[in-house]
Amino acid sequence: MVQANLTSLNRLAYSFPPDHGARLVSTVLQSPDLRADWLAEVEGIRQGMISVREALAQALRAECRTDRFGFVAEHRGMFSRLGLTVPQVDTLRERYGIYMLGDSRMNVAGLTTATVPVLARAIAEVTA
Repeated sequence: MVQANLTSLNRLAYSFPPDHGARLVSTVLQSPDLRADWLAEVEGIRQGMISVREALAQALRAECRTDRFGFVAEHRGMFSRLGLTVPQVDTLRERYGIYMLGDSRMNVAGLTTATVPVLARAIAEVTA
């Protein structure tokens, strides 16, 4: 009896998902004003990511005294692999509380202008 009720509830939840998200997207995309606002917001986010990437590349260039990380400014998207070794990534985590995947894939979107110099200094210390 309980299993049958759970199965029925599960079927309702997954067979007929709510359409709130789709309705919101449709509303925004069909309204010229809302669409323009959304596009402006997306462009602002894109430009912010480019700025953070450029700031990180410059900070790494200054701290490491090499252009080894110049590629960071050329990449696009939310993530970048820095080419650090697993021991270097472990040291960043243990010594500085900086977290990234073991292959040194990091979330660039999570950086701010305040955290870029901190990250660059830590990377310079573990790669020295």
